[in-house]
Amino acid sequence: MTKAELISRVKDSAALSADESTAFFHAFLYIVTAELVAGNEIPLPGFGRFSVKARPARNGRNPRTGEPLEIPACKTTKFTAAKALKDALK
Repeated sequence: MTKAELISRVKDSAALSADESTAFFHAFLYIVTAELVAGNEIPLPGFGRFSVKARPARNGRNPRTGEPLEIPACKTTKFTAAKALKDALK
């Protein structure tokens, strides 16, 4: 599903105009991003939970040359599906 298809489905499901559904989509992404940057979790009951996970620094290898290199520590997003979503996918 593309971004345009998702916005269209929101428009149809919520009886919104195209501009309102686009604004909703962008506002949702902005809020989720801001909360994750702040280190907060975002629970969406019945769907899942977005959170931030810290990855420690580790050693790796350049796959092309085989040369060892250090992969720096970073933060990444984590999504954990809710039981209702897992059950719906069965």
